[in-house]
Amino acid sequence: MKVLLVEPTYYTRFPPLGLLKLASYHRSRGNQVKLVRGINEDLKFNPDRIEITSLFTYAWKPVHEVIKFYHNKFTSAKVRVGGIYASLMPHRLRSFFPFIDTHIGLFEDADDYLPAYDLLNEVEKWEKWNSTILFTSRGCIRNCPYCVVPKLEGKIRPVVEDLERHIYPGHKRIILWDNNFFASPNWKKILHDLEDIGLPVDFNQGIDARLLDDEKAHMIADLRISLIRTAFDDLHEKKAIVNAVKLFSQSGIKRRKIFIYTLYNFYNEKYPSDTPSTFFERIKQIAELGCVSYPMRYEPLTALEKNRFVSPLWTNNQLNMVVKARRILGYGGAFPPYKGLVKKFEKADNFEEAFSVYPLKEKNNKTQLRSKDNRIRSTVTQTPKIALDAQCDISLAQKIAVTNDLPG
Repeated sequence: MKVLLVEPTYYTRFPPLGLLKLASYHRSRGNQVKLVRGINEDLKFNPDRIEITSLFTYAWKPVHEVIKFYHNKFTSAKVRVGGIYASLMPHRLRSFFPFIDTHIGLFEDADDYLPAYDLLNEVEKWEKWNSTILFTSRGCIRNCPYCVVPKLEGKIRPVVEDLERHIYPGHKRIILWDNNFFASPNWKKILHDLEDIGLPVDFNQGIDARLLDDEKAHMIADLRISLIRTAFDDLHEKKAIVNAVKLFSQSGIKRRKIFIYTLYNFYNEKYPSDTPSTFFERIKQIAELGCVSYPMRYEPLTALEKNRFVSPLWTNNQLNMVVKARRILGYGGAFPPYKGLVKKFEKADNFEEAFSVYPLKEKNNKTQLRSKDNRIRSTVTQTPKIALDAQCDISLAQKIAVTNDLPG
């Protein structure tokens, strides 16, 4: 049987892990596989089955385009679609394409296979890819209302015993996609194995600050790691964040290498705590800790357009202020702890003062230009470039789910 694996041309910084595992699964059964990205008019491959992956729900258009194209080109081939969009909105997909099959969640039979990274040599976008992406665990102990992981993966469980077997020969880096690494009972063994292997490591989905202790911080610091990621999504997590930064700092990790995602624009009737004011407090706290904050705008799990949802507790103007401040005051969309920027946040009395990039009228009708603060801008050259190799443009609501692109 010939199997065509299709990755739509939506924005992503990572190759389609699910399709690569599925390729190895099909190969183990004697099937011939071919990987393409987007529409390939000159494809010399006549498949019996077409497997299509999907990413976020708001990236649905490229998915529909490849379904139409390849179904019309290979009318007798069976088409199956999986991934996040297919898992969250299967009825919508089938309403457009009643002839397809949809796969919801993980394809467990393929999850333990070493991805067929050799197929990336056939795709221009990925031909120079040299990192192994893997999960050592699936699921999560949390049930955050903005995250899709509990629905797609369920409860936490280890899925890798022999780590070295899952490292692709010749790869130069390991990218971990565990949703909550330290919640897995195998975390200590995995850290020892990572140290023995000796490759640079990226905990790409972040580390749960609430689970960190001195032992874990020192074991992380013993790895070849360039950046620590964690999240500060609610003011109730302040104590855990402050403690985590302290532990990492004491273990030898520089605070400027601690990268903290900050959720904003989230709304849930049970958790009405995300407001411009509380967002500002989190950003200011991170700046005072000497770490990097990266704002992550919330998108509903089934949003069909990006950046259209506005929380009842936010306004469009306030959301735009964050966007402009990230672009003008920050660097790469983040707020590094530049001295001038930290001072700006510390002196601000409210959200508007902190994130204004235009003159603000004072009570005495004088103006104060905040976006042209030379002290902020002059420190840019003093700060090393942050390795923004996470897929940072995605919504926090769906960012964890980027890993679950197994199509069936």
